[in-house]
Amino acid sequence: MRIDINSDMGESFGAYTIGRDAGLMKSITSANVAAGFHAGDPTVLRDTIRLAKAHGVAVGAHPGFPDLVGFGRRELNVTPGEAEDFVLYQIAAVAGVAAAEGVPIQHVKPHGALFNMAVRSRELSAAIARAVAAFDKTLILFGLPGSEILDAGRAAGLRVAAEVFADRAYEPDGSLASRRKPGSVIHDPDAVVARAVRMVKDRTVVAIDGSVVALEADTICVHGDTPGSDDLAARIRAGLHAAGVTVKAIGLS
Repeated sequence: MRIDINSDMGESFGAYTIGRDAGLMKSITSANVAAGFHAGDPTVLRDTIRLAKAHGVAVGAHPGFPDLVGFGRRELNVTPGEAEDFVLYQIAAVAGVAAAEGVPIQHVKPHGALFNMAVRSRELSAAIARAVAAFDKTLILFGLPGSEILDAGRAAGLRVAAEVFADRAYEPDGSLASRRKPGSVIHDPDAVVARAVRMVKDRTVVAIDGSVVALEADTICVHGDTPGSDDLAARIRAGLHAAGVTVKAIGLS
């Protein structure tokens, strides 16, 4: 039994520092690197890729809505064509800088509102999948278990990975609870570790209403902007190891 641990990284911008990237790199196996649309800038992008390379962490593109002010967490009314183009643009940016550093990219994970909208929108999911496939059909597309985006990725000939979130509350239908809801983010480290182990070993999670939801789990996310995320990632990895789970980048055989 194995799992990948990923985190959203490179989300600092100019004089503003977001996340604990250096500490997280010691525990994660895949880094989702922002490309400047929802967060990040060219210097942060390159520094993050260098940091991942130094720690042997796989690099992926983390495209989001063009919304720095809202950190990509506001839903935007875009056409499928616009989404396809700005996702392709961001993948190319991350892959281009990674190539300059001698690093291949492994995967693509949409960010924030783009990720959540794609869960339920077939048209948006298809646009994202087209962008990934147009750039490189060997890339792995991350998405919520049972979501439209995983179906779209498979239809486009891509390998897909079901992503779970140990520090987020789930609705009974398997979607993530809105961050506006009380209890949507789980802060107790012991509870988060226990949820992570359950997700990987039992393929279930307890939803916000107490019901048990079945889910796939290929990769587990630790949010980089969560306070103490570096310590949390270390605890999750240790907990998984103690449970007999191998932690390895999703693209490694």
